[in-house]
Amino acid sequence: MPKVGMQPIRRQQLIEATLQAVDQVGMSDASIALIARLAGVSNGIISHYFQDKNGLIAATMRHLMNMLIDNVATRRQALTDDSARAHLQVIIEGNFDASQVNAPAMKTWLAFWATSMHQPSLHRLQRINDHRLYSNLCCQFRRELPVEQARSAARGLAALIDGLWLRGALSGDAFDTAQAHRIACEYMDMQLAKQQR
Repeated sequence: MPKVGMQPIRRQQLIEATLQAVDQVGMSDASIALIARLAGVSNGIISHYFQDKNGLIAATMRHLMNMLIDNVATRRQALTDDSARAHLQVIIEGNFDASQVNAPAMKTWLAFWATSMHQPSLHRLQRINDHRLYSNLCCQFRRELPVEQARSAARGLAALIDGLWLRGALSGDAFDTAQAHRIACEYMDMQLAKQQR
């Protein structure tokens, strides 16, 4: 019988091991046996907590998405400026946070995006994540711009964030957070300036 309180610890161990395995060998070669070995547990523990590898991948992605949500929320709480620009900047910063642009996270995100096209449960997670980003951006742009302009600006900034992130992930170099942040903020400022015309 497992010790009381072990479930969250074991689940987190397995999520961390999944990130490590994907970083080392990629999603397709990150076997249950490898993940279990990296976590220091038996293969059966994965089945016990997650049913199968897809369940573990979904939990790992929820973990990364929750880290993103928490990072943005923490930055929002620290804001002293309640302007749309300040809130948009926080969303940009959160998407380029170290928790999202380190090698294990980036490789896992890339593998998740590819796999989500073929796995309905992962596709659902991807749609939720996409909608959350667009919705949050649109809400802030809407404070300054008419509805259609706000929607267009939100679509553009979401695409730019994803594109900068993707190019950084595929470059093989360390992610240039300052450059990505600067480019995204320049676009944001250009969109917000349309309100003043």
